[in-house]
Amino acid sequence: MKLFTIGFTQSSAEDFFTRLKESGARRILDVRLNNRSQLAGFAKQDDLKFFARTLCDIDYAHMPDLAPTREMFERYKLQKGDWDIYSSDFIDLITKRHIETLEKSQFADACLLCSEHKRHCCK
Repeated sequence: MKLFTIGFTQSSAEDFFTRLKESGARRILDVRLNNRSQLAGFAKQDDLKFFARTLCDIDYAHMPDLAPTREMFERYKLQKGDWDIYSSDFIDLITKRHIETLEKSQFADACLLCSEHKRHCCK
């Protein structure tokens, strides 16, 4: 099973969709807390779903169970929190959400979409 990550910040629509298409992913799993973000018009939920299908032949699904809570997000992103603390809190959160019960087949050849530019900070 292959699992990819991609962020849209600091990317043009052309760069984003080229990377997505060349990845070989079959679906986008949107793990953003706010999937209607205005940061990039092409990354808003409805537009992204359309462009992914039309340009890349890729499905789209929003997976809020894989997103942080608003409090976690704000503490880390807006208040310049510590990455190690955020990561530990996030692991605790997804453990409590029992994400291991999610259907594993939906992750096959999927690309987790986050807001970050750096893939190791995909949150």
